[in-house]
This record gives sequence, C-alpha cells and structure tokens, in this order.
Amino acid sequence: MAKLGPGVVVGGLTAGALAVVGVLAFQASGAPGRAAAAPSAPASASASPSPSATVAGPALPAESGSGLRVVYAVKDHQVWLVDPRKTPQVVAAFKVSPGSVDPAVGTYTVYGRTASGTGTDQRPIEHVVRFAKQGETVFGFSALVDEKAPAPSAAAGLKTGGIRASRADGQTLWDFAPTGTRVVVLP
Repeated sequence: MAKLGPGVVVGGLTAGALAVVGVLAFQASGAPGRAAAAPSAPASASASPSPSATVAGPALPAESGSGLRVVYAVKDHQVWLVDPRKTPQVVAAFKVSPGSVDPAVGTYTVYGRTASGTGTDQRPIEHVVRFAKQGETVFGFSALVDEKAPAPSAAAGLKTGGIRASRADGQTLWDFAPTGTRVVVLP
C-alpha cells in the first residue's frame, strides 16, 4: 500500500472542508432558486421533523392554494408547511403567537430573511422570514432567542407584525421558506 504524504492528506481535508462550507453558505443565503428545490433539514436534525413541528393538529384548509407554500391561519394561530412533492404534503404544522396586528388575508411572497436581530418589541429574535408590509407594520415569522423571557407589556401599545414560533419550529420554517416562497394568509 502506498503512503500518502502529510501534504496530500491536509490538502484533501482542506478541499473537503471548503466544499462543505460552500454548500452550507449557499443554503443559508436563502437563494431564490431554492424555492423550487426540496427544503434542507437543519444541520442538527434527523430525517423526521422536530417533535414540535409535527403534522398533527388541524387539517390543512382546502382554500389554502396549491404548490409549495407556507399557510398561516390568523384566527387559529396555526402554520402549515406544504410541499406537494412529499407524502404527506404537509411536512410540518405548528401553533404560533401572533403580533398585535394581523396581516390581511391574501397571498404573499417571502421577500427577506434575517438570521438574527431585534424585534419591534426590542427582544432578541432569530430565523426571521418576512413576507408582507402593510403601512408601517412588517409581517414575518420569527422565534425568540430566549423563549423564557417575560412577554412585553400589552400596555406598551406597540404595533408588531412578528408572528412568533418556538425556536424549533422557527428553524423548521427557516429551512423550508427561502426568499421567493409563497405565504398564504387565511382568516
């Protein structure tokens, strides 16, 4: 058996690491071309959805449209992630906490994503997926970094369009909905 020199081994490992970093950077960018591609699973997840992102719960409403989409039912505070290429088509479903203002019923497109930031309520958030702006209110899904922090006072009178998911569900939605993904808002 021929021996490989240390330079060959280090070079091979470096090339492999650069390829992995390149693929991860592309996936994290939310490139528009990914809207038609199959969603990737979070790096730490197994092949099945996270325990909180299960397909149990209310059935997907018939009027939710067709194709790859995120469906949000305002009244029920329910989200479904739908991929018609999968069986079952609803790949995840979960409850969310609405902001103080609800988006208008209609169909939107994810136009922006931010890995982390600060919400209108001045709380640290992650996995922000923005899909609509009505007046001065921006609507999007996000997750609180500190899920145990107390909720802001309702007396603050803030107009917030942040629809909050758990951290696990926020990660699932982030992986599913790159820029360009349709979001259907139902009553």
